[in-house]
Amino acid sequence: MLEASQIECVRGSRRLFRDLSFRLEAHQALRVRGENGSGKTSLLRIVAGLSPAESGRVSWNDGNIHTLGEDYLRDLLFLGHSNGLKDDLSPVENLRYALALTGVISDEPALRAALAEQGLAASADLPVKLLSQGQKRRVALTRLSFSAEKPLWILDEPFTALDAVSVERLARTIAKQLQRGGIVMFTTHQEVELPGATMRTLELGVH
Repeated sequence: MLEASQIECVRGSRRLFRDLSFRLEAHQALRVRGENGSGKTSLLRIVAGLSPAESGRVSWNDGNIHTLGEDYLRDLLFLGHSNGLKDDLSPVENLRYALALTGVISDEPALRAALAEQGLAASADLPVKLLSQGQKRRVALTRLSFSAEKPLWILDEPFTALDAVSVERLARTIAKQLQRGGIVMFTTHQEVELPGATMRTLELGVH
């Protein structure tokens, strides 16, 4: 269970939001929507434990995420708005490196198979700097294929730069994770359907 209680976020001289609360349980997704500057990314970073809140509390299975520390991070997959790729490395190398940082070791065939599922088989050995923005996003999203055991996914604009086929593929991936009992929190400007899944929407306004 993920719970945010009376979260307040201030960045610089602006209060982005206050008294924000929500609760998510297994099989549930929360789509965070709002205009640019409304605090969507700030909220996700607070929930992921990467940025401090001005006030309030975020809990994971009734424990404060900052007290839980590494135990919380082991249960969490955070995929930021930036793809976090190294331009001079190939998709295979980037994926191997990203997974190793989270303690996941996978063999070469599994890495290549996951990239092929994203339509990246022909680009797997090219330097990432040669790929389109959509291809780069799909490389980053390949991490999801190795993260089914993580019960909480926090995804910042995961659908950005994706074509229609890739959007549908990602929606199915998120829906499957929810069916397995996962919790998914994500931001998007797009209208997205998650087949067979329970999804709530949180609207953030600009102040």
